[in-house]
Amino acid sequence: SQYSAVDTNPLSVYIMQPVWNKIIKIVPLWIAPNLLTFSGFVMILVNYFLLSFYDWNYTASGTSPGLIPTWVWLFSAFTTFCAYALDSIDGKHARRTQSSTPLGELFDHGLDSWATSIFVLSFFSVCSRDNGKTGVSVYTMYIYLSIVLFNFMCSHWEKYNTGVLFLPWGYDISQVVLIAAYLLTGAVGVEVWQKPLLFGYYITDVLVILLIGFSLFLSFPQTLYNIHRAHLKKTLKNDSLYEALLPLVSPLLLFILLTVWVVLSPGNILAKQPRLFLWMVGVAFSNVICKVIVCQMSSTRPELFHWFLFPLALVVYAAISGLLGWTEEAVLAAFTALVTAAHVHYGVCVGRQLSEHLNIYVFSLKKRV
Repeated sequence: SQYSAVDTNPLSVYIMQPVWNKIIKIVPLWIAPNLLTFSGFVMILVNYFLLSFYDWNYTASGTSPGLIPTWVWLFSAFTTFCAYALDSIDGKHARRTQSSTPLGELFDHGLDSWATSIFVLSFFSVCSRDNGKTGVSVYTMYIYLSIVLFNFMCSHWEKYNTGVLFLPWGYDISQVVLIAAYLLTGAVGVEVWQKPLLFGYYITDVLVILLIGFSLFLSFPQTLYNIHRAHLKKTLKNDSLYEALLPLVSPLLLFILLTVWVVLSPGNILAKQPRLFLWMVGVAFSNVICKVIVCQMSSTRPELFHWFLFPLALVVYAAISGLLGWTEEAVLAAFTALVTAAHVHYGVCVGRQLSEHLNIYVFSLKKRV
């Protein structure tokens, strides 16, 4: 199916697009667009692991400031900008090298679905976790991540039903805010996040309130409106309500299972291992969404229950019933490793199948013989 996307965000249209149009001119024509996409993703990963190394428990901006060197914050700003730029020019580059393919579209959105959670998890190093005075609680982190992923899911659920990807306004705004936050932290130090900004509210509180406001009162209504408009125009891809809502079943069940684990965990798993748990949330979500993206591109029906839900349900049941006991953290670590390996394996397999089917290489513009 022909790829169509609509971007109406003034920040993107009037400020960022002219910047990308300048940057794209320096990219050599022999470079494959997927290489740009992948390079951006690798930069996000490197940044995430660097922050994890200095700040495994999300305390470096709160109880023990100074753990993260200034250069790391500046490096974070740099990598975030580069990833944002590469993600914004890969499609333009594909068009100028006449190499736009479904593989490129899937590669771009598939990596975005994973990168979305990694951006959020990296940002938590800036806020730090609640230490009684400042920071956000691990439960707020979980909700915050869930809302961001819910937003991402909405735009792809919308495309599944309308055939058009309306690029969410939150994307460009969030990237600019992230870069600014890292630069500010690098310039002033983490102390900036520990002073009340307005009426006793901290900057982090304001950002959380803005995010929730944006999602529930801007993005989500916009999604419903776009679907409603397509319904009136009779351009909806799916006739029945069941078909239209089908892609939402697995993500919602995933969220319910994870929330049950968070709330009922006897060992308080989220507080003990926030980094592992939230990483697992992001990966599981990304895999579920990738399946929806594949179905939307190939006009096939998504399955009702994603296979991750079955092992997850077992683990959650074992954890909350007390069966796991003191091994809960070890089981979480094992499950996280399994989910991550399965997701990478899935990505590699789909990439290889598509490259063979379309007779192209993933990271090269050469044609297969």
